[in-house]
Amino acid sequence: MIDFEKLRAVYQLGRELSFSDIQVVLRSARLRSFERGDCLIREGERRKEVFLIRKGLVRLYRITDRGDEITTAVRWENKVVASPYLILFDQPAQQYFEALEPTDTFCIDYDKLQSIVESHPKLEASRKYVFHNILKEALQRIDSFVLLTPEERYLNFVQSVPDITNRVPDKYLANILGITPVSLSRIRKRIAERKK
Repeated sequence: MIDFEKLRAVYQLGRELSFSDIQVVLRSARLRSFERGDCLIREGERRKEVFLIRKGLVRLYRITDRGDEITTAVRWENKVVASPYLILFDQPAQQYFEALEPTDTFCIDYDKLQSIVESHPKLEASRKYVFHNILKEALQRIDSFVLLTPEERYLNFVQSVPDITNRVPDKYLANILGITPVSLSRIRKRIAERKK
């Protein structure tokens, strides 16, 4: 079951938006579960599915020309997962979306979601907020790479999502922070020594 108050807090759903308004969307969605290692979306796919994570953890990654996997982000409970390239630009998905642990989602086709939002005006403000939030996260990430040290990026990540760092393998967390796993280990060691 989705915690409506948690959704309201995460997505700044207006007080005028009721649980019954959200149920219109959820009734059109289907439940989908993924095992660890399953892909929700694969690079090159053109399926316009939008997922709301009920339980679990999803990694977004790309594969370089050399065949290396580079993790770009992780998403967790009450976060939306979708390919922005497909939804915004009608281009195939540019990365993989993989379940890092057993993951339960609500899944809905974006065109169906668009139709629901158009016929329920109260949902439009929330949809805009979700897209603005995605853009805000992307801009904050760019700023962090320009303005912050790797240690400051790590501390910001830990402060913003403290319970996630224990669920994400270090090699993926290092990718997200733009550092090597060895550098991540050194940062943690320095922080631990300062706390003594």
